[in-house]
Amino acid sequence: MRPVRLLSGVLTVGVWTLLSRILGFVRDVLIASYLGPGALMDAFVAAFRLPNMFRRFFAEGAFNAAFVPMFSKKYEGEEDHQHFASLALSGLSLVLLALTGLALLFMPALVWATAEGFVGDERFDLTVEFGRVVFPYILFISLAALFSGVLNAVGRFAAAAAAPVLLNVALVVAMIFAAQTGGAVAQALVWTIPFAGVAQLALVWIAARKAGLHIRPVRPRWTPDMSRLVRIAIPAALAGGVMQVNLLVGQQVASNYDKAVSWLYSADRLYQLPLGVVGIAVGIVLLPDLSRRLKLDDHTGAREAYSRAAEISLALTVPCAVALIAVPIPLISVLFERGAFGADDTAATALAVAIYGLGLPAFVLQKILQPLFFAREDTKSPFRYAVVAMIVNAVLAVGLAFVIGWIAAAIATTVAGWAMVWLLMRGARGFGDVARLDNRFRRRVWRIGLASVLMGVIVWGMHVLLTPFFGVAGLRWLALLGMILAGIISYFGIGHMIGAFRLSEFRSAMRR
Repeated sequence: MRPVRLLSGVLTVGVWTLLSRILGFVRDVLIASYLGPGALMDAFVAAFRLPNMFRRFFAEGAFNAAFVPMFSKKYEGEEDHQHFASLALSGLSLVLLALTGLALLFMPALVWATAEGFVGDERFDLTVEFGRVVFPYILFISLAALFSGVLNAVGRFAAAAAAPVLLNVALVVAMIFAAQTGGAVAQALVWTIPFAGVAQLALVWIAARKAGLHIRPVRPRWTPDMSRLVRIAIPAALAGGVMQVNLLVGQQVASNYDKAVSWLYSADRLYQLPLGVVGIAVGIVLLPDLSRRLKLDDHTGAREAYSRAAEISLALTVPCAVALIAVPIPLISVLFERGAFGADDTAATALAVAIYGLGLPAFVLQKILQPLFFAREDTKSPFRYAVVAMIVNAVLAVGLAFVIGWIAAAIATTVAGWAMVWLLMRGARGFGDVARLDNRFRRRVWRIGLASVLMGVIVWGMHVLLTPFFGVAGLRWLALLGMILAGIISYFGIGHMIGAFRLSEFRSAMRR
């Protein structure tokens, strides 16, 4: 995949992901406004995290880390890739059905294990109730992730990237309808989630059929390919499990402080925007491309793809990280401060946003480094590194909580993220030239940092100038838009002038 095609694929996924994240912001603004930091929002966040946690075990994380490279190599080698995918679909379905049944039965134990601080107040019963409604979402979204992986492996990125839009559209419509008709917004929210999962699965299944990929349930069989898939997937599942343990440690710490779960959730939504648009998009495009190149022994092309992916990721996320650190309060106040979300909630959430901003480049770099291992079907090394990161996270989150309270969870997440990057970079040295970033990256990376810092100064100055307008209800959105536009124009202008990138590269990719 040539650099322009790589950037084109990233932009395709990124644009759809951006739309999904914008709608996700609308969703989260409505949740914060209608439910507000408190029992209902804490219960919803903890309940919805359960299927999302297991989704990263069985879908985007573990399963696709093993499945996509194997499917890509079979597709490239003109083997029976469709039968392989059908067998994988059937096996995954059986596991997910069993998991869903067990989770519904033992939901109180699951809630206790993931939000022990809720025990003894109304949040516990609410989370159990909500959890039993939303957990079946894991079945539909994980099967949708398999079809998405198939589409990505054959270079069809749009439908898979568009699927999450359906969830956010459905949730926004459901909440607004419930609020306007006097219904229970929280109930409308949780009941919509599994039906949105069905819609997401239908979208990618139809897209796969149109792409000529006829993948359907078959009688499960234990073949050598399935045995190999499981052997590769288990370490990836454990690695994904470790990362989820990090999230749960943070939630456990936060659950002992009033409103802290809601604050961390709102902060998480903000930094997840650039992470999803750039980091995850690059990882989705890079993994099948690296797998095909390594299958063909094209090590030069693999190094080029890796270097350009790292360059694109940092060029688009470092300025976002600087902005989150420089001006978190106006971002949070405009996006969330309304209804039940007050000024104190803004201040607390903004502190978490700034800390997550320090870790944003690390979270993105993980998405670039992991495909180097997954493309070689090496999932054991990332698992070992993830265990170390988990220990770092747990020690800091629990240890610092006694000193500084709930914000320890955010600090621990950021430090553990950088620890994971360091370990991945050390481990990738054994891959030779493929894992060595080229001279073009080295020439550009410090310029990207400089352009980002200068942009941060300009954005902070704009915030100071526009501060009076942020307090006026009718003008706060215009003030935020002006500040963001100043950041975008200054960053891309400065970056182009000092050679951090060429704007023509982005224009060429967008025309494809």
